[in-house]
Amino acid sequence: MQATETQTGGCYCSAVRFAITAAPLVKGQCHCRACQHMAGGAPQYFLLVPPTGFAWTQGQPRTYTRQDIENAVTRYFCPDCGTQLVTVRQDNPAFVVKVGVLDDPSEFKPRVAICHAQAQSFHHVPDGIPVFDDLPTG
Repeated sequence: MQATETQTGGCYCSAVRFAITAAPLVKGQCHCRACQHMAGGAPQYFLLVPPTGFAWTQGQPRTYTRQDIENAVTRYFCPDCGTQLVTVRQDNPAFVVKVGVLDDPSEFKPRVAICHAQAQSFHHVPDGIPVFDDLPTG
């Protein structure tokens, strides 16, 4: 995706929509247990988008943040159909956009696999991409 392209997406029922106007900082797949819960067992495929390159364009998502764990992420989802759209970490203002909610996810290719220590035996990581047991640092 070029920095000048706009990529759009939204929830299953189309009540909540967004636009991405910046090139992703990271394209990846996350194998952590929380992402497995949210994806029904698979890793989550995501784009990390700078906050200045993401905007809600229709509807208003609801949010959920677990109160019983330290540094819990905030998840944004459609209040009507429940589709999970975006995650925001407490230590990073960038938007973690779920690839499955893009209008055209066909061009997505992960460039990194993270939290692989929690991966299941049936998870697939494409050949040639860096794999990290946890979140990469630096």
